[in-house]
Amino acid sequence: MITDTTTFIEGFGTGASLIMAIGAQNAFVLKQGICKNHVFVTVLICALIDAVLISAGVLGFGRLISSYPLILEIAKWGGALFLILYGLKSWYSVFKTESLMMDSSADMPNLSRSIMIVLAMSLLNPHVYLDTVILVGSISAQFPDCERPYFMMGAIFASFVWFFAMGYGARYLGPLFQNPISWKILDSLIGIVMFMIAYSLLFGDMTGQCH
Repeated sequence: MITDTTTFIEGFGTGASLIMAIGAQNAFVLKQGICKNHVFVTVLICALIDAVLISAGVLGFGRLISSYPLILEIAKWGGALFLILYGLKSWYSVFKTESLMMDSSADMPNLSRSIMIVLAMSLLNPHVYLDTVILVGSISAQFPDCERPYFMMGAIFASFVWFFAMGYGARYLGPLFQNPISWKILDSLIGIVMFMIAYSLLFGDMTGQCH
């Protein structure tokens, strides 16, 4: 049970770190939340897309590396390298002046247009597939078969928590994140978490047996 909980938490941390970054999708969700415009549909679509892609990454990648152990090593080092670069990118953003500039007085999209926009921002972004299918899948491959579902559930849960919290909490956080210092703090924390996960991926003992 302790191992399962730890795996779930690591999956949650991995999922949260990957989605908590400045991007068009998160900016749109925040804008929808601040303006109280079709918030539930917007955040639900984002979370469900993540859930499907994370599941595909964890389940598919897990079966693949079981047959080809070399892929495990490639995924291990490739995933760690990507995490390090992702962390460096987050820290680079700290030195840039960024804020979420939004005109809440502008016409907001109706329901059908909101759905089309969030689908486009989610599915037409190659980083979404890299983060969920490739990176989450490669990290989950380090765990025994019986632990991967807990890692997957943790990552999916993080996505639901993040999008629903951001969508419905945006009305309170909107003014805060118009201040560049707020994004700088967030990007700094994301960078630290990325480096910690990369270290765990390279030097952690994830080869234990199932209980």
